[in-house]
Amino acid sequence: MPQLPLHHVFHPDHADHYAATLGEGLDHLLRQLKGVAGPATGLRPETARQRVADVDLERPLDDAGQVLAEVSRLWLDDAVWFHEPSYAAHLNCPVVVPALLAELFVASVNSSLDTFDQSVGATFIERRLIEWTAGRIGFGDEADGVFTSGGSQSNLQGLLLARGRHERVPAERLRILASAESHFSVQKSARLLGLGDESVVSVPTDERHRMDPAALERSLAACADLGLRPMAIVATAGTTDFGAIDPLEQVADLAVAYDAWFHVDAAYGGGLLVSPTRRDRLRGIERADSVTIDFHKTFFQPVSSSAIVVRDRATLRPATWHADYLNPREATNPNQVDKSLQTTRRFDALKLWVTLRTMGPDLVGRYVDAVIDLATRVHEAQREQAELAFAAVPELSTLVFRYVPPGPPLEEKEGAALNNAIREALYASGRAMVAATKVDGVQHLKLTLLNPMATVEDITGVLDLVRETGARLAPAHQQPALEVAR
Repeated sequence: MPQLPLHHVFHPDHADHYAATLGEGLDHLLRQLKGVAGPATGLRPETARQRVADVDLERPLDDAGQVLAEVSRLWLDDAVWFHEPSYAAHLNCPVVVPALLAELFVASVNSSLDTFDQSVGATFIERRLIEWTAGRIGFGDEADGVFTSGGSQSNLQGLLLARGRHERVPAERLRILASAESHFSVQKSARLLGLGDESVVSVPTDERHRMDPAALERSLAACADLGLRPMAIVATAGTTDFGAIDPLEQVADLAVAYDAWFHVDAAYGGGLLVSPTRRDRLRGIERADSVTIDFHKTFFQPVSSSAIVVRDRATLRPATWHADYLNPREATNPNQVDKSLQTTRRFDALKLWVTLRTMGPDLVGRYVDAVIDLATRVHEAQREQAELAFAAVPELSTLVFRYVPPGPPLEEKEGAALNNAIREALYASGRAMVAATKVDGVQHLKLTLLNPMATVEDITGVLDLVRETGARLAPAHQQPALEVAR
């Protein structure tokens, strides 16, 4: 009987093989990295799909070198690189090297953070980071929380905890109040909790895209008049499009007045907790019942790295379930699965730990300040440009604008088509990436700036490309409007 080849297993006996394989992989990655010439190559979905579909997964390749070559052909050659200054699309940050160092250990040792007997010291590293984050928020000694896969899961858990306060109230009577600019995960969470789309009340926003406290109070009063129960109020500290921060103190007052769970979605704005100059923008967050923080946004961590933090650990009870084989009720060890929606879970907290122990929170905060300053300076430099109509003054590090060509105003349909065509053309060129969104139903473009290495010149260059591309594409979109005018 042939001997089973076991050298692929991570084991002391195979340390040399492990080192050689990782060394080959690191060399390959660095060669690829040094050859990057832009944020993307513009590869179309149909081409990417066919390349992957053509691979025969039943026939392995001979060695790591061949596998790495295939990985490059299928992915790396056309990957989107978030470290490039001309990447300004979604809320994806370039990552810091200390966190990548931690990833090596996270993946290789493969601790699972569900129970103490699978993680040991990792349990306490995660708990210490939750304690540290809670302290930055302004919570007291009763605070607790757990790492999650991302802001959507954190928001879901926050609303699950809110639902747990009203176990005897029929679902159709419960309401969640969130601003019209809140993250879509609020609506998705309502569905997952069996509350239905109608359970989410959309509260109007002010001219700065922040929740309007007066409108919130009217909505709360209307719920009470109709015999509905305000289960939770979700305030956003950093909306996806505008980086707007809801008036947290006023929202907290209303949450108290109506006995509603107060959840703050600070997935984007959470980096202000370590900002040396802008921490006061989160004043009132310490009054929340639960807070979402995404470290893989404004703490410059690789995905996934997020957390849900609560002011009172007793409120985590709705997320707890005891299994005899895993975390029986009589267990005395500290098990993280007792407060998590996940069971098997990576030791993602190590990335933040190594980052803080290497860089310190003040330096991370200075990175946050740098991208906010960048957005402000670009807006000041570009707001008078005739072809760019900005929708708002930046609050954090996003810029929302619309390309407007010279000449007669375009109808909305043609204007939307033109701005979408600009975005697609920039991606296809490989020179820059921007995002798209709608403001009051009108199509806009968006720059999301999370790269502390980017300069005003870099981002002005992206806007120059927008104008150049718009000028080239505009005639085709202006023609229908001229034909209608005739």
